[in-house]
Amino acid sequence: MLSGRMRGVRYPGYRDADWAQPYAKYMAAHTDPAPAPVSRAFDGPPLDPASIPDFANVTRDLGPTGYSTVETGYGRRADGVLFVAVRTEMPRVSAAMWDWWFGWHSVESARYKLWHPDAHQFATLKADRTTAPIGDREKYVGNTSYVDELVGPKVQQLGIEFRDPRGHGFCVPSDQTVIFGRVGSSIAPVDLGWLAHQVRPVAGGAEMRSRFYLNMRGLHRPNLGQAVRAVRRGASVDPADLVLGLDLARDLLMHCGQEMNHLAAFLPELHREFAVRP
Repeated sequence: MLSGRMRGVRYPGYRDADWAQPYAKYMAAHTDPAPAPVSRAFDGPPLDPASIPDFANVTRDLGPTGYSTVETGYGRRADGVLFVAVRTEMPRVSAAMWDWWFGWHSVESARYKLWHPDAHQFATLKADRTTAPIGDREKYVGNTSYVDELVGPKVQQLGIEFRDPRGHGFCVPSDQTVIFGRVGSSIAPVDLGWLAHQVRPVAGGAEMRSRFYLNMRGLHRPNLGQAVRAVRRGASVDPADLVLGLDLARDLLMHCGQEMNHLAAFLPELHREFAVRP
């Protein structure tokens, strides 16, 4: 178990105490490369603004069947909203594994780093429900994950409030899941956009269809304790972060493509070993 002081520190890579964790065998020095479609989209031009789906249609875009006109790409709409889409093939993986992961990983930074060891630096939760006798979805839906991570060259300090996707209008069959969240700053009470990750079965495993809509700002109730701790970790509030640019969308495309592909390679084994059974 990490000390309270260690749990409040942001740091790259792994430290000696991390290697004592029971899941240490899943730690890697570096994140696996992104799949080829993500690399091609990253190296290519942004999407035509007119081709980017409206956020109002995201529940239809991520419907239980079918595909969108854009499955992997990044761009900026004419109204300034940034868009990122990533499709990741995940052999041997199921939607239930991802529900478990989102309820399990954010309580410790070392767990969060399993996902993207090159970029993830800190994680904690508003409420630790990881050992509560509730379902995996209930552990993260209605909860907030506070993370420090590199997206491209810059550290972002984010608070991601996970919402009930059905309450937003998503259709989620029992063999699928949608992880849906409001993305905001962990320091300022400002929301920056939305994320959604749909996981549904395909032959041999599952596919994840990720969507990010940024520069869709709002306000949320400040968490002063978390804000103070974020500043102590070395925050610098940059007003430019409130108006995110196309470079951030491109970097996020690569970040998402890397982390989802990396974790999916060993998620079945991690889940089998650490998921709590009734």
